[in-house]
Amino acid sequence: MPVIFRHNGMRFFFYSNEGSPREPIHIHVMRGACETKIWVVPRLSIDWNTGFKESELRDIVSVIRDRREMIMASWHDYFGA
Repeated sequence: MPVIFRHNGMRFFFYSNEGSPREPIHIHVMRGACETKIWVVPRLSIDWNTGFKESELRDIVSVIRDRREMIMASWHDYFGA
């Protein structure tokens, strides 16, 4: 489970097995018992959320928007696609 970066106590990461066939580019964010999955392509959107407040989700999406290119490059580097 590669951690791409950390921000404000949250881990932004991929699971090593992201489906078969592999799902489109997305990132998981976890802090304590809270976790969310955010699609990066084709557009930024929340797939599911467990425990994060709406205001936290807005901040998470903003961080992902700011680092979208880096997240996409990390995905391609890790999964080779």
